[in-house]
Amino acid sequence: MTTLNSLGLPKSPADTRVVVAMSGGVDSSVVAAMLKDEGYDVVGITLQLYDHGAALAKKGACCAGQDIHDARRVAEAMGFAHYVLDYENTFREAVIGEFADAYLAGATPVPCIRCNERVKFKDLMATARELEADCMATGHYIQRKMGPRGPELHSAADANRDQSYFLFSTTPAQLAFLRFPLGHLSSKSETRALAARYGLSVADKPDSQDICFVPNGNYAAVIEKLRPGAADPGEIVDLAGNVVGTHRGVIHYTVGQRRGIGIGGLGEPLYVLKLDPETRRVIVGPKAELAASLIALKEINWLGDDPLADGLTIPVRVRVRSTRPPRDALLHVRPGGAVEVELREPEEGVSPGQACVFYEPASSRVLGGGWIAGAR
Repeated sequence: MTTLNSLGLPKSPADTRVVVAMSGGVDSSVVAAMLKDEGYDVVGITLQLYDHGAALAKKGACCAGQDIHDARRVAEAMGFAHYVLDYENTFREAVIGEFADAYLAGATPVPCIRCNERVKFKDLMATARELEADCMATGHYIQRKMGPRGPELHSAADANRDQSYFLFSTTPAQLAFLRFPLGHLSSKSETRALAARYGLSVADKPDSQDICFVPNGNYAAVIEKLRPGAADPGEIVDLAGNVVGTHRGVIHYTVGQRRGIGIGGLGEPLYVLKLDPETRRVIVGPKAELAASLIALKEINWLGDDPLADGLTIPVRVRVRSTRPPRDALLHVRPGGAVEVELREPEEGVSPGQACVFYEPASSRVLGGGWIAGAR
């Protein structure tokens, strides 16, 4: 019987080429160092995703100038090849442009998912295959487990680090090629301990917090730069259409927002219920109006064993924001293939543009997900 190596491949580590997607942070650096230490033929690749000059002036974001330097130092210290690929144009078209357009359409996008889907797990994976790699490894906190019908995607062992929400669009074909060596760790401190053990210069490097191309979390400034005129002012109205105030641009608001709306003294607290970019209106109302129990989805990625068929109703747990725990729900496949999620208990602030990720009710398995098109 053929013995499988630690990556589940029927080869010796020395005969197994692994491309590691290196952001320059501690997680992917540890993955590369760990695999090199185990004797694998490691090739590190870092993507330059946006303007180098702007990147050098900004800390706390991945794929910036300093991060490229850090990834290169790790490769030199551990003795494996490292390449930097310029993906600025691809990233600008596939991720940044859609991010701006989604905000202008009144949605709340999640660009990190699109980056994984359209850049890291598409173009970078194609490059890994061109380099004749046997698999590609990343520093994401998520688990890949072998099930009776092939590889399955599972939440990370550490719920506080779990990144399954951002990886729901991983396809079965991609999952066959991907490996996530950190997903089984119980805490981030274990990762940093490994970095220290390998003597990596990034062992104490802070985690990235912001979206990489949004300095200091200022989304509006980025969108105004990309789409001049995006911040045109307009009216704030209540559910009856009464004007209760004015705003400085729809892009400054998100569904569910309470603070910073710019209206006060109207009695009960008011929340952003909806954004109407065509009329440049922000619709506000009481918190109770935020609750939604039926969510319409688009662009479904299904990772379950059996295909989704018209008329199916499947019990699932779903996550409608990255910061919220999964909730009990039913997944309905309507005639014609439309997919809706019915929440057992209503959720507040379900926003178009966010992801809705499906989990198997009694396990850690990720069953896929879709993009929220609307809720009621």
